[in-house]
Amino acid sequence: MRKNNKYYIRKAHRFLGVLIGIQFLFWTISGLYFTWTDLDEIHGDHFLKEASEQNSVNSQNLNLLSDTMEIHSMELKFLNQEAYYWVNDSILIHVASGDPKTEISAEEAKSIARDKIKPEYKIQDVNLLTETDAHHEYRGRDLPVWQIEFEGGESLKAYIDAQNGDFQTVRHRDWRWFDFLWMTHTMDYETRDDFNNTLIRAFSVFGLLTVSSGFLLFFVTTKRKRKKKSKKSQKKN
Repeated sequence: MRKNNKYYIRKAHRFLGVLIGIQFLFWTISGLYFTWTDLDEIHGDHFLKEASEQNSVNSQNLNLLSDTMEIHSMELKFLNQEAYYWVNDSILIHVASGDPKTEISAEEAKSIARDKIKPEYKIQDVNLLTETDAHHEYRGRDLPVWQIEFEGGESLKAYIDAQNGDFQTVRHRDWRWFDFLWMTHTMDYETRDDFNNTLIRAFSVFGLLTVSSGFLLFFVTTKRKRKKKSKKSQKKN
């Protein structure tokens, strides 16, 4: 190959290296973090009490419900030791009285959180969220939701469904680090969860081109060195 070709290969390799070098660094750092991290801790399992057995109830009011409303789905739930039917994914009905419950209050949400979170974590604040953006730590889940914030350096927050009282999830400091690094790993800077976005595909191609140009440059320079050695050997002879 001519000298100018080698020059352009070297320039392309250096340009591609600068272009994707920072992203390669993020991929490496995030990959190391993922492989050295316990996912159970990221999920926040160590903040939760051991699961307790739920009470049981009889179905004496099922006929009453069937007579008063059309039922498409129904699930039995316990809120602060009280039994409710979650009917049609929209309304709670008290099992004993048959009375509807339209919402979960802040005090009820705090009580549900205390029942799930270990007692050493004390509640600091409570907020009702009616909307979240694509970067919020509670993104992509049902709303409205009660956000229960706890004291301590872990920045622990629990989320309670404001309609049916379900304990949805917990978020904490290590989870947020994981979430940030996951965003840099997937290169989805809009929703953080799309691993098939155009940006990561483009950088994957650039990465392949960088490695390929490096191999090509290696063979080109090696070939030139062999030619020089051959000429020197011929002159000596």
